[in-house]
Amino acid sequence: MLHTSKKPVILQVLPALESGGVERGTVEIARAVAKAGWQSLVASAGGAMTPSLAYAGAEHIKLPLASKSPWRIYTNIAALERIIRLKRVDIVHVRSRAPAWSAYYATRRGSAHFITTFHGIYGLEREWKRRYNAIMTRGERVIAVSQFVADHLRKEYAVEPERIRVIPRGVDPHIFHPGRVHPERMAALARAWRLPEDLPVILFPGRITRWKGQDLFIEALAKLPHRRFLAVLVGDDTAHPDFRQELEKLTAARGLEGHVRMVGAAPHMAEAYTLSRLVVATSAEPEAFGRVVLEAQAMARPVIAADHGGAQETVVPNVTGWLVEPRHADQLASCIDHALQAGNETLAAMGERGMEHSRLFTLEAMCGRTLSVYQEVLAAPVKR
Repeated sequence: MLHTSKKPVILQVLPALESGGVERGTVEIARAVAKAGWQSLVASAGGAMTPSLAYAGAEHIKLPLASKSPWRIYTNIAALERIIRLKRVDIVHVRSRAPAWSAYYATRRGSAHFITTFHGIYGLEREWKRRYNAIMTRGERVIAVSQFVADHLRKEYAVEPERIRVIPRGVDPHIFHPGRVHPERMAALARAWRLPEDLPVILFPGRITRWKGQDLFIEALAKLPHRRFLAVLVGDDTAHPDFRQELEKLTAARGLEGHVRMVGAAPHMAEAYTLSRLVVATSAEPEAFGRVVLEAQAMARPVIAADHGGAQETVVPNVTGWLVEPRHADQLASCIDHALQAGNETLAAMGERGMEHSRLFTLEAMCGRTLSVYQEVLAAPVKR
């Protein structure tokens, strides 16, 4: 812990607080900052997760940071500078590109440290996009959520290795542990989803969006030589209604009605994993990290993931689950069939090894390493 007469003030900045891994990570770090006795601030456009900050001991400051309008980005510079000066902010920790442009120049005016977290692999299809993304590489420290992301930063943006800190996302063992499942919650989910007692459940967690690969999952299910399963797609389905309709039509066209259900977001994911025999998370594009893969393993569930991105660091092939070729429906179908045919003892053994493996990626470790980065930056003069 730093020895200073002033408690450090940490301001996290992100577009909004609706749902998703970035938002969850922000709340988790906000809680860790407050628990350390520091002042914890978060600036965003607000959203459904905003009340969580109050429970975490953090203060939320509402600003229109979700906008990508150049004019809004420019006017947010002054707004963030006022916050930095008024709250005597020491570090501004940015988690997304549009607000990063505002925050970067605000920290230069307000004399605060600037650090970033790369949560994803942004598109590089045009040079202007590369320049837009590059603001996230200007942090005094650039946190990468996986080694996959760190390698991307060095290769595509030539970020110096000494500025990169790899901090994998963490799973909270107080939530994601088989011994902490609430039977009432599990029963309520089973009723709401109308789960049959005589069919194994295959869970596909993730927002309903094309890059998550739900369409490929349905195509793979259609290739199975039997229909002895119920596949449950759980995740927010409000952002891409056209894609949801496409998935419904695909399900009907492949003769999978009654065997595939889209149930929207689940309030209690630990119980959702427990209801499944197998968890599939085969994103079409590489995940920067992919926390659901670890959550499933923490709940003693074998996983099937695409063999790219962060999953290569979180799945031990043929030990805690399986890795399959990305966007390969035939291989995915074969792997699902193999998993469904495996005996209960085999799957239970994989689940136990998955639980043990997940302990390498705890929430406590993620928070502790992030606070260490804060301490490291605070020990140096502010860059101007």
